[in-house]
Amino acid sequence: MKKNRLTLYILIAMALGILVGYIVHDFSSPTFIKSFSKNINLLGKLFIRLVQMIIAPLVFSTLVVGIAKLGDMKAVGRVGGKALLWFISASLVSLLVGLVLVNTFQPGHFIDLSHADTEGVKDLMTKNQEFSIEKFVEHIVPRSVIEAMATNEILQLVVFSIFFGVAMTALGDYGKPLIKALDIVAHVILKMVGYVMNVAPLGVFGALAAVVAVKGLEIFKFYIVYFLFFLLGILILWIILLSVGYLILGKRTFHLIRRISSPLLIAFGTTSSEAVFPKLTEELERFGCKNKIVSFILPLGYSFNLDGSMMYMTFASLAIAQAYKVPLDLGTQITMLLVLMVTSKGIAGVPRASLVVVLATCSMFGIPPEGVALILPIDHFCDMFRTMTNVVGNALATSVVSKWEGELGPEQIDDVAAAA
Repeated sequence: MKKNRLTLYILIAMALGILVGYIVHDFSSPTFIKSFSKNINLLGKLFIRLVQMIIAPLVFSTLVVGIAKLGDMKAVGRVGGKALLWFISASLVSLLVGLVLVNTFQPGHFIDLSHADTEGVKDLMTKNQEFSIEKFVEHIVPRSVIEAMATNEILQLVVFSIFFGVAMTALGDYGKPLIKALDIVAHVILKMVGYVMNVAPLGVFGALAAVVAVKGLEIFKFYIVYFLFFLLGILILWIILLSVGYLILGKRTFHLIRRISSPLLIAFGTTSSEAVFPKLTEELERFGCKNKIVSFILPLGYSFNLDGSMMYMTFASLAIAQAYKVPLDLGTQITMLLVLMVTSKGIAGVPRASLVVVLATCSMFGIPPEGVALILPIDHFCDMFRTMTNVVGNALATSVVSKWEGELGPEQIDDVAAAA
């Protein structure tokens, strides 16, 4: 009942956020709108910061314990290999869906050049750095685990945690007390998740009220074609992912979606995959995935398996090229796809990370990088759907690998299971 109430409160908060934002946008002065948006968005920032507070200790403790429970390097390699097989396959499918969709429907030709958000793109351009092998390696390998924890660099945390977990496992019995201690830490953090989730409806309300107050609902009038084709891509991606999931998990696929309904709504309202990481961990374990699999696969998925974001990156990059009438042959588009496959890794938790990668990719392929300003006004609404898709993709990946490993147990009996 508590979980069902949280889902209901989030839905109510979403509706109220849109309504309040619409009223403020239509019946207030520009000065008040700016002030209101800045202040009400503090609710969203408060929730996300509370979640960010527990991300680093949760990733470290759960991943280290997960590796230790796997027992040996052969098991780590086997489970990691199966996870990477899913991640790479899902990433390629996501990128290809975006590529095929843009080439078929040409949504970039419908973008109105007069509605570019030139101010918003300036902030993105300050975040953008040219991608190079050096930068890529620096982004993966932490120079300090403390720095990685302080900045919530999930990919760097994963690298350190894997080394730490493998080293601790190699110690045998000598390392068991520390494994036990970290297991307790993980359970304490998961207990904190329940407290933090109580703030979720306020966070969703603040985030939506802020963006609707500034942009208004009429933003869809200018971008309706672009947005609808994007939603079509998301729908196709969901159908593909859930179909493959059904082939492996059977009818339990629908139980999984029902189980993760609250994390999906939080992701949708806050546009943050990071915000649902702790809750998703909890729900997957209740679904029947073993702790050692969830602890190992989910942090990896947050760096390597962002299906919604990857689909959007090809979709947005090629749409901008179409808007500026930049010709790109099929070979160039496939090269762009492979570049995105590499440069997109480790973007979880970075604000508007998809757009930062799109900006860098446009620069690399001769597409005007300022073209990102064309899609900025609608990006928040697109981000809601791609973030939710990222959560679905990682939930499926964890469940499927659990099934492959023979580690998918029965679902815990609670209100969700009883309603099934």
